[in-house]
Amino acid sequence: MKRHARTRQQRGVVALEFVLVLPFLMTVLFGIIDVSLLLCDKAVITNASREAARAGVVLRVPPLTTAQITSVAVSYTQKNLVTGGTATTPTVTVSAPSGASSGNPLTVTVSYTYQGLVLGSVVSALTGPLTLTASTSMAYE
Repeated sequence: MKRHARTRQQRGVVALEFVLVLPFLMTVLFGIIDVSLLLCDKAVITNASREAARAGVVLRVPPLTTAQITSVAVSYTQKNLVTGGTATTPTVTVSAPSGASSGNPLTVTVSYTYQGLVLGSVVSALTGPLTLTASTSMAYE
């Protein structure tokens, strides 16, 4: 009989420990998910800047305009960003300081404000929005 009472007390202690540890474990889990989404979005905007720069420097008559290069980057991000329901259009800056002649550089910069899903939205509310930026520079062909 004494053994049975001790087993019930141990079960109660285990349940109490679980209740105390669960919030910490959930915070870690959702933090991992948010950081993973942040890294995924960073890779997407990096690839978008690379795709747009490549489209801009390829030999073409007539060469792509700044608006066309911008639309390449924006369409790439709209297809691939993980936004969690809040669609934020990235800011794309195209600069070709020396013109579109062979060997001159073309730089495409993509900036995106990351909202976060769970913990990211809480952190953004406390510290301000997190802006991801990627830049690619290529020479005209």
